[in-house]
Amino acid sequence: MSEARVRVAVIVGSVRGGRFGPVVAGWVAGVADAHGGFEADVVDLAEADLPLAMPAFGAEPPAAVAAEVAKVTPRLEAADAFVVVTPEYNHSYPASLKNAIDWHRPEWRAKPVAFVSYGGISGGLRAVEHLRPVFAELHAVTIRETVSFHGAQGCFGEDGVPNDDAAGVAAKALLDQLGWWARSLAEARAARPYPG
Repeated sequence: MSEARVRVAVIVGSVRGGRFGPVVAGWVAGVADAHGGFEADVVDLAEADLPLAMPAFGAEPPAAVAAEVAKVTPRLEAADAFVVVTPEYNHSYPASLKNAIDWHRPEWRAKPVAFVSYGGISGGLRAVEHLRPVFAELHAVTIRETVSFHGAQGCFGEDGVPNDDAAGVAAKALLDQLGWWARSLAEARAARPYPG
């Protein structure tokens, strides 16, 4: 996959009414596409009604539930890498995002995850720090670089682009690392099965 474009799933973590996540995710997807090494797919969790109750471990979900899960699963499975776009709710991340993470397991394994966060004065960074150990438990690799927007709605113009060029610089650093990890892990998975 060294020359192929990295398929990155940009996940909109919030499903609340009036959410700002789609604006941030749209910008991230555009930057990823313009980067040259990525093919972005915006996965909006609001488009799938993932139930909170999960079937017994190893059991198949009922057909209606399976149909909702199927709106997300193939897209996560096809991804080489992920960018999770998350707000911060009460010093952590949204329940909708945790639910989507928990409904999936092999889709995350031995793949890299980057974070773009937004919120008030903390810029969503506390949510990111809570997500890192969750993804570690699922054998995903979280990358060091992040992009965060403090007072997010004031950071973007009406065109959906950040007012400060520093956001684009930070996003490039994030994508450079994400691409390196995606290619390295894909080559490793192709050479030998991951033992997780």
